[in-house]
Amino acid sequence: EGYPGRVRTGRPIQGLEKARGLPGALVFHAGTALSEDGVITSGGRVLCVCALGENVTEAQYEAYRASKKIDWEGAFTRSDIGYRAIARELENETL
Repeated sequence: EGYPGRVRTGRPIQGLEKARGLPGALVFHAGTALSEDGVITSGGRVLCVCALGENVTEAQYEAYRASKKIDWEGAFTRSDIGYRAIARELENETL
């Protein structure tokens, strides 16, 4: 919430363990900090959730599946990651 402008920090992040528990999922921290209460937000572009798959389409699906396990007040998830690579992949399948 607020990115790329001023963002509110100190919000507890829930669901990290659930996301990391999915096969092939990786969670990279950027705008996070560790507090007495656990992991909290500390800036914009808080996390990067990635996943492996047999192809780009599957990897994107798994990454979004993992990202849905994570939440905090004001969280926003982009929905366009990998769309160009998926379009190329689908184009190649039809050739």
